[in-house]
Amino acid sequence: MSESGKIIPRGELKALGARLRHERRRIAFANGCFDLLHVGHVRYLEAAKAEADVLVVGVNGDASVRELKGRGRPILAAEARAELVAALAAVDYVVRFDEPTVENLLRELGPDVHCKGTDYTQANVPEREVMRELGGAVRIVGDAKNHSTRDLLAEILRRWKGSM
Repeated sequence: MSESGKIIPRGELKALGARLRHERRRIAFANGCFDLLHVGHVRYLEAAKAEADVLVVGVNGDASVRELKGRGRPILAAEARAELVAALAAVDYVVRFDEPTVENLLRELGPDVHCKGTDYTQANVPEREVMRELGGAVRIVGDAKNHSTRDLLAEILRRWKGSM
């Protein structure tokens, strides 16, 4: 674990899930890139935490962010993004991953609920079948998707160019 105790190595995820289930704690899992933390991320994670006793957050590794978001991303390295997410009060644990989906993490952790943001629907959550196999639920949480890192970066660039 990291010094904060919240960032766990991937290899410890299965044991964490087993320990939390043994303690009869309800586990929620959420995930994302979190490249430049913004209010939409905070609201999503707070809503995910409201679904359970413990919130575990998966943070995409740098290669997977590049694949998902394109050239020039991520802005912040995975270690920094994980540390920022871990600093949020709603977050109990953070784990970094490199796969395109979190199916393997869900199988290792065995959460009660998998939380996705409002840019998803129940029908298009990639991991919905895995959660059904595990006997868990999928919840769509957070506020409307009107915050994005892409828009934030565009606004920063617009303002920076306007100040020259």
